[in-house]
Amino acid sequence: MGQVKTIAILTGGGDVPGLNPCIKTLAYRGFEEGLRVLGVRRGWAGLLNHNPDDPASFGGNLVWIDKNMVRTIDRTGGTFLHTSRTNPAAVRAKEVPEFLRHRYPQGAATADFTDHVLNNLARLGVDVLFPIGGDDTLSFGERLHREGFPVIAIPKTMDNDVFGTDYCIGFSTAVTRSVIFLNSLRTATGSHERIAVVELFGRYCGETALVAAYLANTDRALISEVPFEPEKLARLVMEDKRSNPSNYAMIAISEGATMVGGGLSLSGEADAYGHRKLGGIGQATGQVLKELTGEDIVFQQLSYLMRCGTPDSLDLMVAFNYSNMAVSLALEGLSGRLVALSHGTYTDIPLSTVMAGKKRVDVDELYDVDQYKPKVRHVLGKPMFLY
Repeated sequence: MGQVKTIAILTGGGDVPGLNPCIKTLAYRGFEEGLRVLGVRRGWAGLLNHNPDDPASFGGNLVWIDKNMVRTIDRTGGTFLHTSRTNPAAVRAKEVPEFLRHRYPQGAATADFTDHVLNNLARLGVDVLFPIGGDDTLSFGERLHREGFPVIAIPKTMDNDVFGTDYCIGFSTAVTRSVIFLNSLRTATGSHERIAVVELFGRYCGETALVAAYLANTDRALISEVPFEPEKLARLVMEDKRSNPSNYAMIAISEGATMVGGGLSLSGEADAYGHRKLGGIGQATGQVLKELTGEDIVFQQLSYLMRCGTPDSLDLMVAFNYSNMAVSLALEGLSGRLVALSHGTYTDIPLSTVMAGKKRVDVDELYDVDQYKPKVRHVLGKPMFLY
């Protein structure tokens, strides 16, 4: 990789608190190093939809970032560059820009426009690309690296499930929000002497629900990794309710949790990465519990409340440090790297690691599969987030 003069930044997938501080730090560090900073709008969609032969195409898909543009964005959540779940390697017919329609194979389910993205990056003069995202977003970043384009990736996801790093931007704030809402719901649940079922994000990894349940001290926690038996859950939660002086019980449940013999609660068509909309297991669990126990249920789906608002201090810290690390790696001439935390220490690893496995809760160490509860007993020598 030659001398770095221009860097590009994009955010993909779900938004989380910490993205704007990450963008600002990347930009400010770039300015300090005398670099031009290009913002890509709406994740990979910006590079897919940009027509390099049409000047009018630029503003809707790309923006040259200056200092005043990002001066205050670290005080807010979300991403000012916006985001999408576009995958340029698997574009469906209805998502193809008009100027690329002549290239779409007739009758094909999807088409690969990676070459178009690479051409755009080259014509824009981008030397290094910084994608900020989860494993889906970063998987296409890894594809660009394999094609020979310099990429330094930054992990973000409130599920904290990017393989290879202990921490992803957005996780701490999501847990903090969840703990606040879980404890706040105690007042209504206790006042009406009911059973509360609170559904949290977490498709395949139940870490967010497990840690939030541990810190909020809910009665039970149902996670994506362990299918649960409704009859056993009903028995346990009724014991919880009877033993509580206020005669109520609280359950935290991952959106990816399943009943024994059942499947994920999915709806809608699959996105560009093969994922259908997930959610509804909390409501279904509440209905089953009502039928089995005769008790009234409080059901609450936290959903986007977990990922909205300003980042907490930990997500600010990690966003700042990941960004500075990423620019340093680029200036050192490195590429194909993922900035990461490992056992409490900042590091960087091959970006291909993201594709090498799936990050899941260590059930044997951290979860009581018989009691459906967090099991955190021995923390000596473990990293702060236990993973």
